[in-house]
Amino acid sequence: MSTKSIVIGVIIIIIVAVGAYFIFMKGSGPAAGTPATTASSTEQVQGQEIAVGTGAQATPGMQVSVLYVGKLQDGTVFDSSAAHGNQPLVFTLGAQGLIPGFQIGVNGMKVGGERLIAVPPSLGYGANAVHQDPNNPSSPVVIPANSTIVFDVKLVKVEAAPAASSTPAKK
Repeated sequence: MSTKSIVIGVIIIIIVAVGAYFIFMKGSGPAAGTPATTASSTEQVQGQEIAVGTGAQATPGMQVSVLYVGKLQDGTVFDSSAAHGNQPLVFTLGAQGLIPGFQIGVNGMKVGGERLIAVPPSLGYGANAVHQDPNNPSSPVVIPANSTIVFDVKLVKVEAAPAASSTPAKK
């Protein structure tokens, strides 16, 4: 496969993912504390396939389980599945509670796949710094305001979402 084909494929994935996200989020406003999901044409989620999965596809409304490493652009790790006992992050794709850019990046992946996802501030935490202790604004900053954040995500499971789901942890 040529580099040109790979680039075109990634661009198509990004366009489809962004479109799908806005379709399933239409009509629901952002949750309190969630940044607006509008972005300029230069501020889109960027994804790079590391490994293409062969299992079930992550689509809006499905419950997905992912292993991840979250980093700042300088490579500083701010969160990971390893920090939580190697337990996958489980959430319903499209439900509020996770930053929009993370969900856009996971959308369309197949079980067994791995993707690098770059989330711009407008689809991440925006102008809000993320502190080590969310209830203590004087605690150390984990993610500076206006940061592009990068996730290495591995999709490990896709299944029907439970009828009554709890609010997922914020990413």
